[in-house]
Amino acid sequence: MIKEPYGITVSRDIQDRQRLHPEATGDLSGLLSELIVAAKTISAEVNMAGLGDFLGMAGKTNIQGEKVQKLDDFANSAIKRRMARCGYVSVMASEEEADAIPVVEGYEGKYTLAFDPLDGSSNIDVNVSIGTIFSIHRALNSGSVDSENDLLQAGRKQVAAGYIIYGSSTMLVYTTGEGVHGFTLDPTVGEFYLSHPDLKMPERSKYFSTNEGNSIYWKEEMARCIEYLKKFDKATGRPYSARYIGSLVADFHRNLIVGGIFLYPTDTKSPAKAAGKLRLLYEAAPLAFIAEQAGGRAITDDGRAIMDIAPDSLHQRVPLIIGSKGDVDIAEEFFAGKR
Repeated sequence: MIKEPYGITVSRDIQDRQRLHPEATGDLSGLLSELIVAAKTISAEVNMAGLGDFLGMAGKTNIQGEKVQKLDDFANSAIKRRMARCGYVSVMASEEEADAIPVVEGYEGKYTLAFDPLDGSSNIDVNVSIGTIFSIHRALNSGSVDSENDLLQAGRKQVAAGYIIYGSSTMLVYTTGEGVHGFTLDPTVGEFYLSHPDLKMPERSKYFSTNEGNSIYWKEEMARCIEYLKKFDKATGRPYSARYIGSLVADFHRNLIVGGIFLYPTDTKSPAKAAGKLRLLYEAAPLAFIAEQAGGRAITDDGRAIMDIAPDSLHQRVPLIIGSKGDVDIAEEFFAGKR
C-alpha cells in the first residue's frame, strides 16, 4: 500500500507550489503538466523499444554531427507535438534541431523550453538508462513568435528545470527554485508519485564519474585531479571509486542520490569540441540548477559558475564539473593550479 508522502502526485505537488504564489497565473504549472504527458509517452515507447521498431539508427545525422537513433527521433517529435499547441511556450530549442522551433501561430505563451529529448541515446540498444533533460525560462517578449534571443538566457534566470530518467523505473526530478523533488512513475495508473522529497546531495562523496578513455587528451590539471581522487588516504576518504555510465542524466542522477562528482573537461580529442562537449542550454544549465538547489555545485574547468554563463548560440558547448559541493571545490583547486 502506498503511504504518505508517497501518495502525493506530481500534479498535486505542482498545484500546491502554485498556491504558495498568489501572483501565479498557472501557466508554468500548465507547461510542466504538458511536458509530463510527453514524458509518459516517451517512457512507454522506451519500455517497449526492444519489442517494437525503435532500436537502431534513424538514418540521419543531427546538428551535433551525431547519428540519430530512432528513439531520439520519436522523443523529439513527441515533445514538439505536445508543446507546440499547449499555449504556454513561445519558442523551443532541441538538441536534434539546428534552429529555434516556433510554436503554432496563435498558441504563443510566456515561456521558452530547451530540451535534450533523449540524453545518452548511444546506450539505447544496450538497455542502459537514458533520459530527457529540460530547461524553462520566461520569454523576454511574451507572446512573440520564434525569438531565438529569448532562448539565449543564463541558467541563473531559469524558472524551472528537470529531467526524466528512463531506467529500472521512470523518474521525474525537477526544481522551480524551491528545492529538488523526485517522482516515480507508477505504470499501472500512469501517474508520478512523490518518492524522493527535498533531495540533497551529500557534501562529500566517494565516487567520481569521468571518461578515463579520454585521459590521453586531458590537460595536466585534470589528470592530477583524477590521480588525487584515486590515491589512498584514509583521512580524506580516498580512494574514490569510479562510476561512469556514459549517459549524462544517469551519471548525474546517481550522484544526486548518493553523492559524487562528474567531470567532462575540455580536452584535445576533437578540435570541433575544443570548448567542451556538453551543451550549455539544455544539458549543463538545467542540471546545474538542480545541483545548486540540492546543495551541490556546477562549474567549468576554468572556474566559471555554469549558471552564470549566458549562451551565445543554441548549441554552445561547455566543460562541465558538477556534483557534491566539497568534491567540486577540490576539483576547482586543481584546475586553478592551487594543488
